[in-house]
Amino acid sequence: MPDTCTRTSAPTPLPERFFQRDARELAVALLGKVIRRRIGNQWLAARIIETEAYLKEERGSHASLGFTEARRALFMDPGTIYMYYARGGDSMNCSALGAGCGVLLKSGHPVVDAISPPSSLARMQQLNPQRNGLPRPPERLCAGQTLLCRSLNIRVPDWNAQQFDPASLLIEDDGYHPKQVIRAARLGIPQGRDEHLPYRWVDAAYAAQCTRNPLGRTRQPGQDYFLLEHSAALRSAISGGEPCSQG
Repeated sequence: MPDTCTRTSAPTPLPERFFQRDARELAVALLGKVIRRRIGNQWLAARIIETEAYLKEERGSHASLGFTEARRALFMDPGTIYMYYARGGDSMNCSALGAGCGVLLKSGHPVVDAISPPSSLARMQQLNPQRNGLPRPPERLCAGQTLLCRSLNIRVPDWNAQQFDPASLLIEDDGYHPKQVIRAARLGIPQGRDEHLPYRWVDAAYAAQCTRNPLGRTRQPGQDYFLLEHSAALRSAISGGEPCSQG
């Protein structure tokens, strides 16, 4: 599904102030934004369709385990890239307001536009083929945190604790905003580590293309997920919870 919101010849990165907000609000605000990664003379691109927020104070976060050199990005200025290995693959996050708080970029959807033409999509498919070597379908190309990074060639050694770079890796607003947002519990959180917290956010228009469809047949609205208008999702992001610690 091509996206044609952008008709300019060069991407414009989000300003630093965009990231200076609570991780839960930032997780909603990042939905619909476009990650651009330059490889040679090509800009590869994916729209962010799924995010998860993590707070230092809750037990599901890496920061709750304490400061380490590998996790230092979570304690750096908002908007710092934090990367780690998940099931053998690279995983991308960014820090938010409050030491130890951040947002996981969980899934994306390829973008085809004036900056990232069909040849860029073809390059992403070369970087992330199926196990049988055939091109991965576009709708599954970035359907998960490690698939997203593989398709954009974003790797832990290159980008952990780094700042976004307008010349090679950035996130931009191309004018698209989700109409409805799904709020649900995060995926893969071990039992007893605050697995119930509803800090996963999905652009409802792309629910079938994210890591795991939160609108599956066995899922019950009001119990397993909540469907919200985008503005309501932003307002409710931190309701019922304490803000990230500013210390």
